Amino acid sequence: MSTDLLVKTKSQTSQSQAVGKSYKHDSALKHVAGKATYIDDMIEPRGTLHVAPGFATDATCGRITKIDLSAVRAAPGVVAVLEAADIPGVNDCSPAMGDDPVLVADRIVFHGQLVFLVVAETRLQARKAVKLAEIEVEAETPLVSVADALKADQTVLPDYEFCRGTPEQTMERSAQQVKSSFALGGQEHFYLEGQVAFAFPGEDGDMTVYSSTQHPTEVQHTVAKVLGVDEAAVTIEVRRMGGAFGGKESQANQWAALAALAANATGRPCKCRLDRDDDMILTGKRHDFLVDVAAGCDASGKIEAVEISLNSRCGHSADLSLGINDRAMFHADNSYFYPEVRIDSKRLRTNTVSNTAFRGFGGPQGMFAAERLMDAIAIKMGQDPLDVRKANFYRDGQNITPYGQSVDEHDVLAKLVDQLEESSEYRARRKAVEAFNAQNMILKKGIALTPVKFGISFTLTHLNQAGALVHLYRDGSVHLNHGGTEMGQGLYQKVAQIAATEMGVSLEKVKITATNTSKVANTSPTAASSGTDLNGMAAAIACREIVGRLKTFVAQHFEVSEEDVELVDDQMLINGKPKLSIKQLAQLAYEHRIHLSSSGFYKTPKIIWDRERVKGRPFLYFAYGASCSEVVIDTLTGEMKVERVDVLHDVGKSLNPALDIGQIEGGFVQGMGWLTTEELWFDDAGRLRTHAPSTYKIPTASDVPEEFNVSLYESEGNPEPTIYRSKAVGEPPLMLPISVFCAINDAIASLNKGVLPKLDAPATPEAILKAVKAIKTGEEG
Repeated sequence: MSTDLLVKTKSQTSQSQAVGKSYKHDSALKHVAGKATYIDDMIEPRGTLHVAPGFATDATCGRITKIDLSAVRAAPGVVAVLEAADIPGVNDCSPAMGDDPVLVADRIVFHGQLVFLVVAETRLQARKAVKLAEIEVEAETPLVSVADALKADQTVLPDYEFCRGTPEQTMERSAQQVKSSFALGGQEHFYLEGQVAFAFPGEDGDMTVYSSTQHPTEVQHTVAKVLGVDEAAVTIEVRRMGGAFGGKESQANQWAALAALAANATGRPCKCRLDRDDDMILTGKRHDFLVDVAAGCDASGKIEAVEISLNSRCGHSADLSLGINDRAMFHADNSYFYPEVRIDSKRLRTNTVSNTAFRGFGGPQGMFAAERLMDAIAIKMGQDPLDVRKANFYRDGQNITPYGQSVDEHDVLAKLVDQLEESSEYRARRKAVEAFNAQNMILKKGIALTPVKFGISFTLTHLNQAGALVHLYRDGSVHLNHGGTEMGQGLYQKVAQIAATEMGVSLEKVKITATNTSKVANTSPTAASSGTDLNGMAAAIACREIVGRLKTFVAQHFEVSEEDVELVDDQMLINGKPKLSIKQLAQLAYEHRIHLSSSGFYKTPKIIWDRERVKGRPFLYFAYGASCSEVVIDTLTGEMKVERVDVLHDVGKSLNPALDIGQIEGGFVQGMGWLTTEELWFDDAGRLRTHAPSTYKIPTASDVPEEFNVSLYESEGNPEPTIYRSKAVGEPPLMLPISVFCAINDAIASLNKGVLPKLDAPATPEAILKAVKAIKTGEEG
């Protein structure tokens, strides 16, 4: 079916037009009432066993010299203890590179690497038994930080680079040169529902696993590989996750594998649910970076050349670091044209847990570098940072990214920023901030307005595909299944709205069902902000196939033209007049042996990326947004408060405004936490010390700005052929709160005009106080 057909909406006057309206999340009432079933809420069959992972509690890296598990095996309730030698298939849970063992036997390379697992009658018995293990390790000095790995020249993947022109030579000739180096911290996902999997053994080696995962197909592949069985023997199901944010894209593999190994060994259902401390210690985070930026500008602040070096801590294995670091490079331009540019990336190996996907998938880190550069230019030249940003926006004739894709919709960004500048009263507030700072010695205010341009599509081209399965039953109800997963973002509801609109039925008639690899196979992860783009289109294709059959049948049965037949409001209309209910039509079609089921398949058009040649079009389109944030800091304590935030964001033609605004608000607060309060700290031995909410500070309700204005940009719709001309909204909002960091930077910069604050992220009170002390002595960042 033509993609162009799928972007045309039906009449907006139709009561069955579910798309474009605000509906609550499909599980909202169950969430509030505590009735939404997560994996740990499932009724446990008689005989269910519990799995606990075992690791050397003190060692961070080195050769294992002794493993004594005799006390573990003898502990109360223990049914089985499994080691690497007990794995019947391939000992690997990596997403691609084959470099991440499920259990190790010879050498530990990071603190928390698993050595064995305990299977016991209760979860408490399993966790107590794990602590009885005696594991001795010939300790080695670990590489912990990015700086450690740089010094040792240890990488987990080859270096990569984008280059256009000769930026080094051009910068030397520029009227102004700026440089900055800074650290950018990682982030813990802190999903409310931790990592969990529940495995049920079946006949003939079959295994069904309920997994809290964003990527059921990858978990299916991993479980089959580890058990040494065909993928067809493994079924993965997930109805919902209590949050994921990228942390359950590849990281769910290992815990599902442990549950399946235990179930395979014991022949009984086995559940593996991590304790919060273990979850934080044993799972990857957002990549932290050390970044160097430099630019040459003309006398007006217009960029002539840019150099950006992105050095990231990947951890002990590759995991998803190739795509994450590539995307950091893709977004190191953010909204700005770099005439000549070099962007290079080092993917560093450390003796720490492998870092992994996190909302934005590297994009936030790259975009942060771009905004830090804009602030550096503005402070150096004594200009308003917004003016510097606007002067360097993509525009006609200057719209080619460092990786060669044209930015054709750049006018949307310019209009959106101008609109927010006016609605947020930026210019007047800028003057008020300056007046406040002139009158106050201790408290200082800052304000910043920053843009977001975020590419939408998987940069690994083959992942841009999706499938769906739709049934129309004889009572007029619709069964909907697709490869997307629900982690709280409202994907299921949006796709149900699409199905209801396409089938001409009320939303209540669409039955949302759990994602299941035996219904829709070979799916892509729900990631890259592409969940609705891909699965919504696949569902629409399936629905249109069924509707097409029904129209052909009706035209023949009632001797009318297919063009005269319409399905709306749970009715079948002929020439605009009701003829049958959808229920009656379905029954009649069934009696005439019309097939009322269909699968749908969609692949994103136009995209191709040749990584080796640095050529192609990795993104179908760009999502745009902007935010204006105002903060106040205490220069004696480093404390900071966000006083006001204004956001304007482009979602194309919104499928569900309520859900879209919710994503923007949530993404903003989560990104604000990354840049202001959430600080991961590893000791010199490589042990994570911030592994609980007592030491790791996520944002709370009190951190949400009292004045928080979020609006959707009035859009004519996505110019690209997406479902109903909508745009993705999952990841882009996370980068909006870069404006908060820039506003903090602005406040500190007021203490010594012309000096770039030496401020790292997250801008905790300690970091702010350190930057305040540095700028007073003239030390630059």
